[in-house]
Amino acid sequence: MALSGVEIFKMLPKTNCKKCGHPTCLAFAMKLAQRQATLDSCPDVSEEAKKVLGEASAPPVRPITFGAGDLAVKMGEETVLFRHDKKFVNPCAIAVEIKDTFSEAEATKIIEQVLASEIDRVGQKLRVDAIALTNASGDAGKFEALAKIVAAKASVVPTIICTENPQAAEAAAKLFADKRAIIYGANASNAEAMANIAKTNKMTLGVHANGLEELSALTEKIKALGVEDMVIDSGARKAKDIIEHNTLIRRAAVKKNFKPLGYPVINFMQRDDSLVEALLAAVGIAKYSSIIVVNSVEKWKNLALFTMRQNIYTDPQVPMQVEQKIYNIGEPKPESPLMITTNFSLTYFIVSGEIENSKVASRLAVMDSEGLSVLTAWAAGKFTASKIAQFITESGIEKEMSHKELIIPGYVAILSGSIEDKLPGWKITVGPREANALPAFLKTRAA
Repeated sequence: MALSGVEIFKMLPKTNCKKCGHPTCLAFAMKLAQRQATLDSCPDVSEEAKKVLGEASAPPVRPITFGAGDLAVKMGEETVLFRHDKKFVNPCAIAVEIKDTFSEAEATKIIEQVLASEIDRVGQKLRVDAIALTNASGDAGKFEALAKIVAAKASVVPTIICTENPQAAEAAAKLFADKRAIIYGANASNAEAMANIAKTNKMTLGVHANGLEELSALTEKIKALGVEDMVIDSGARKAKDIIEHNTLIRRAAVKKNFKPLGYPVINFMQRDDSLVEALLAAVGIAKYSSIIVVNSVEKWKNLALFTMRQNIYTDPQVPMQVEQKIYNIGEPKPESPLMITTNFSLTYFIVSGEIENSKVASRLAVMDSEGLSVLTAWAAGKFTASKIAQFITESGIEKEMSHKELIIPGYVAILSGSIEDKLPGWKITVGPREANALPAFLKTRAA
């Protein structure tokens, strides 16, 4: 059972040293109780207290790393039911299934699609995260052959080994040593054998059951066998059941601190109809899936799912922002135009995209406005003449230019005179109100 703030406080050093970033030990204890801080922030806590408080202060959904290297995926660690309470932490992974009944050419084609799936959307790299190998044939030899193909051609991609056959699982697992793969297929009849394979290979174990009661009993049994890292599958396959089971699992973990269900959830969404599959996957993204397995990864489906996942897993209380600096678009020369905008991600990518469309090499000054759009930032006093002048001056950009002209967004034309006063010797030009007018504006100037 979770400890109260006062109970946690009794086990802390009570020195009020502030090393944890909080004014008092009591304040830190209250944050621990609310799962808004971690115990490792306190350097002076005793070993005995660590043992007692470690589990009590751990996130209700166990954090797990899936895969190794740059493409590794972090799962779990969630602390809330609703993202307006606190942002969801680790975006769900999207995995595509490859069956051992496929030919080598078919398997290779899917692997190539996964490796080529990465896109850049508002500054974030989005991709198909994993490959799920399925022992559809029931033949251990065929399964091992597929595992060898994937291990050779997609060794950097996190892998799920899907089979209920311990012999097949063991043979495939050896090919992904030190890759932090997932072995999925532990059930009531093979739990001990699958747990041993997971322990031996230091892999996460995927646990499958029919219903939540059977699932919680099975995870307790497997934990007693020495396996700590698990992903869980309640057996839900229909949208209604997925929503119900995933919600009950998250609620039990977060609200009741029910450890047997405090693990990332894996959902299998495969459908022959790609549109139906995409809709079902969207349900999982919205409702607590940590891994979603699909049949295919067409580009249209990827874009839809990536976009939804990105929106669900951004912090609704903090606008998406890009770094404050001068961005070169194309290969600007000393005489190239200089424009300015705010660092709200959507604003930046729309404006920079239109500048690229113009084919006119330019410089774009992106000023920190705490992630607000141009009009909002101006109204909030974060995109003002004095701040713009200070940014341009401190950037040193005039040393790279043969002119002193700054183009400002048309919506803040009212600032032009004030900026000229703050930037002596500079000419302030009012640009278009809308970004889609930038190509014509820049081409006319360049003519």
